[in-house]
Amino acid sequence: MRPHDPLSPHRLKELLLVRDADWRAWPPRLPDQPIFYPVTTCAYAEKIARDWNSVTPAPDNLGFVTRFEITDDLAAKYPVQDVGGHDHQELWIPAEDLDALNAGILGTIDPVAAYRDKAPMDLAEAARLWGA
Repeated sequence: MRPHDPLSPHRLKELLLVRDADWRAWPPRLPDQPIFYPVTTCAYAEKIARDWNSVTPAPDNLGFVTRFEITDDLAAKYPVQDVGGHDHQELWIPAEDLDALNAGILGTIDPVAAYRDKAPMDLAEAARLWGA
């Protein structure tokens, strides 16, 4: 996977904020989230969405993976960080750079996978959760 085609795991609340931005921008980070860290492999994004995000008690037992593309120049500002092996790599984007990241998104932020209680969900079924 190319570093400038990152993926990001989310919970439903964050995904709804992306939807409200017409699928073109990430919402501001919370005070305890100083870094936005999209990942570089689908397997790692799915692991986080499935094994971490979808195992919380209902109704928050959902995890989603999104894919988005950023410009090569923007990607070059954030070297890939190895956080546990070749399959566990992330871009570390400081919260104060989020406006620049959003301006560098090419196209839309697209949901590509969904999980409930560690099980894959049909993406069309999951889309009903965000009002598609």
